[in-house]
Amino acid sequence: MKDQAPPRRILLAEDEDAMRSYLSRALENAGYEVIAVDRGTAALPELAKQDFDLLLSDIVMPEMDGIELAQRCNEISPRTKVMFITGFAAVSLKASRDQPQAKVLSKPFHLRDLVLEVERVFEDREQAAV
Repeated sequence: MKDQAPPRRILLAEDEDAMRSYLSRALENAGYEVIAVDRGTAALPELAKQDFDLLLSDIVMPEMDGIELAQRCNEISPRTKVMFITGFAAVSLKASRDQPQAKVLSKPFHLRDLVLEVERVFEDREQAAV
């Protein structure tokens, strides 16, 4: 019998409690291992001490926004993919300009759309590795 690959690991940075638990639950139900933090500055030590396949970050957060967090993530853990979530169209445009390789998902979105976009990010990585 073939060994199953370990679940993909996602670091979720979202400052809104309800949204953070909602997203964590949805991703865990989809089979991902999720570590959730409430701000970018809390995400940095996690990135430094363990490997993640994806950083899923809100853009607008206190202390450190998601764009700065993504830039730091690129330095600390260059193999980690980045995906942003935001409710602000102008912020989405800035994120696309500053982190062109990152996917931006605008709120509101359906959980199914989130899971599909996360799966798409991982499929793109696998195709790039071939």
